[in-house]
Amino acid sequence: MPSSDNPPLCSSHRPSPFCLVLLFLVPLSSLWAWRVGSCPLPGIEEKPERHRGLGRIEASLGRARLAIKEAGRALQNLTSTYDDPDYVPRGPIYRNANAFHRSYLEMERIFKIYVYEEGEAPLFHYGPCKSIYSTEGSFIHEIETAGNMYRSRDPSKAHVYFLPFSVVEMVQYLFLLNSNDMNLIGNTVADYVNVIANTHPFWNRSLGADHVMLSCHDWGPYASSFVPNLYNMSIRVLCNANTSEGFIPSKDVSYPEIHLVTGQVQGLLGGPSPSGRPILAFFAGGLHGHIRHVLMEHWKEKDEDVKVYEHLPKREDYNSMLKKSKYCLCPSGYEVASPRVVEAIYAECVPVLISNGYIPPFSDVLNWDSFSVRVKVKDIANMKKILTSISPNQYKRLQRRVKQVQRHFVVNGPPKRFDIFHMTVHSIWLRRLNIRL
Repeated sequence: MPSSDNPPLCSSHRPSPFCLVLLFLVPLSSLWAWRVGSCPLPGIEEKPERHRGLGRIEASLGRARLAIKEAGRALQNLTSTYDDPDYVPRGPIYRNANAFHRSYLEMERIFKIYVYEEGEAPLFHYGPCKSIYSTEGSFIHEIETAGNMYRSRDPSKAHVYFLPFSVVEMVQYLFLLNSNDMNLIGNTVADYVNVIANTHPFWNRSLGADHVMLSCHDWGPYASSFVPNLYNMSIRVLCNANTSEGFIPSKDVSYPEIHLVTGQVQGLLGGPSPSGRPILAFFAGGLHGHIRHVLMEHWKEKDEDVKVYEHLPKREDYNSMLKKSKYCLCPSGYEVASPRVVEAIYAECVPVLISNGYIPPFSDVLNWDSFSVRVKVKDIANMKKILTSISPNQYKRLQRRVKQVQRHFVVNGPPKRFDIFHMTVHSIWLRRLNIRL
């Protein structure tokens, strides 16, 4: 079982004008892509060595892309054929274990990220590590940590460029309560991108297509809309991964939302075997959004097997209830993301996803149908029937796979291979590489 020995630490810092940058779709992979040529935009002076450097970067990506595709064609793709001292991906929790492992190894070998240094804390280079938005702060901290294997101090050697702003911190410091005015937040993001575009050549070179933003706040997608190319072209790592609100799975990354009150996962990981879980299904949470209203209407304190509460009784402990349950209900709230998905995985409880338009984290690698249950909103009334129709042996397989997939969602400080930090970087890597596993 994966573990975290140390809590994540937050950052202490509160060839001619006729050429075009080509941006196009690749039908074969159905993935949105870009190809950055060596031609400067008008007004942007390019040096010959920069052309050569970009050519070398694209060539290295091409070799990695070919190696991954070859690995994906292996007949025995349920288990990786590559040796690894830490972990060998195997089994149906992966879409293609062999291709994933080769991709991961290629990422570790060559992938480099440049972090822009402009901006001051707390709006930039900082984020919360002890809240419902903890994954935003922990990623910003880790990507900027000295010794990070992916970070390049030389932007000419980078494959992607990270914009280190925190929408969570902007909401805290710039948003006026009850004003319903988010323009100041969006304008701050736009001003920052303008500074970057006027200071460095990389944004204009690709129109932002090789740039990355990350936000775990519900307003992250809206904040990015103040910069059209950021919204439409850049790689957006978002907890609010809602396809009905502009999330594009082929270019954007679904990011896990995790509520870490203490900033660490000690005491949250693990749980009893299937025989030690007497509760069929469990949920406790507020009436946030339409889906939860429907859930409460049908199940709130109405069934001994499906325990649904708006307010958990004082005699009960939330984490204990997770560990005593076979299935943990994960309905969307006002937005699609819910920390209950990862809470369930931590407690080794099979997550039941109830949402519209939600793309679960790391879906480019993980086969969610192998370790979770999806229930359509229209079928909430039949929840118990759906869950009891799953045979005991099938449930045991689901629960065993939840335990296996857990390592990919654990927050470690410092990060460990294959954990949430590295899996997030890998999702970014796949978007830059423009390949589907």
